[in-house]
Amino acid sequence: MAVAAIHTAGLSKDYGLGRGLFELDLQVAQQEVFGFLGPNGAGKSTTIRLLMGLIKPTGGSAHIFGLDCIRDYVAVKKKVGYVPGEMPQFGGLRGSEVVAYFGGMRGGADVRFVRMLAERFNLDLSRRYREYSSGNKQKLGIVLAFMHRPQLLILDEPTSGLDPLIQQEFYALLNEAREDGATVFLSSHILSEVERACDRVGIVRAGRLVRIADLEELHSIRFHHVEIEFAAGARIPTDAIKAAAGVEEVVVDDHRVACTVKGSFEPLLHAIRDAKVANLVSHEPSLEEIFLEYYRESRRALPS
Repeated sequence: MAVAAIHTAGLSKDYGLGRGLFELDLQVAQQEVFGFLGPNGAGKSTTIRLLMGLIKPTGGSAHIFGLDCIRDYVAVKKKVGYVPGEMPQFGGLRGSEVVAYFGGMRGGADVRFVRMLAERFNLDLSRRYREYSSGNKQKLGIVLAFMHRPQLLILDEPTSGLDPLIQQEFYALLNEAREDGATVFLSSHILSEVERACDRVGIVRAGRLVRIADLEELHSIRFHHVEIEFAAGARIPTDAIKAAAGVEEVVVDDHRVACTVKGSFEPLLHAIRDAKVANLVSHEPSLEEIFLEYYRESRRALPS
């Protein structure tokens, strides 16, 4: 039986006052794309720092491909490509020098592959790190993580600071790495990000893993805030909107309608199909809002 790409047992890091990570039992199979989802401060980055051996646990253990994340720190680094939540400061080093430094630690990197990655992300490796924008620093982090074609990618909020076109390029690169056999551990606080990339998702809240969900369950807990503006003087199909499946909290104000949509947008679009719509805007709520609603509904479902 193949050894797990990631295996933790009772992994904990207690910072005091209820902060940290507590009793994490997790197993990620080889070649799986696993999302680690939670609001900011939930314990995602602490988990990743423990896996990378950057901090020592106060309890439990963590292994990557059977290697102890603390004892086998150096061997783990050769198998892992890592995008940190905050890039380290490389000061006056040029991008190419940073690449050469990390490539040397990993036993070398394919120069042509590095050049291809830089071109894909429109990253000038001849510039000094301190001259990079936050987006270019993030691009460099992605290049450093992928350049040695690692067996495992550990990505902490990897699309932070990237514009939408570069995000699309990142997802394409992620899919290519997956097709080449890499395992991916993707931490994010954006539900749509893990939905499009992952096989399973672990949901962490207040330092504890509260659920392992497949994509079908993940779809069921998401919702959107929707605002619809109708043309002046147009008839608003209020009753049809309120009756549409998944549509809740409908508020009508003059020629505007605000509502919450859970699940598919199709019933709402069907309800307004004959109306004159001037504008429609959908907002994905924060993960904290989604989780609060999820736990509220879970409590309602419990027998009294």
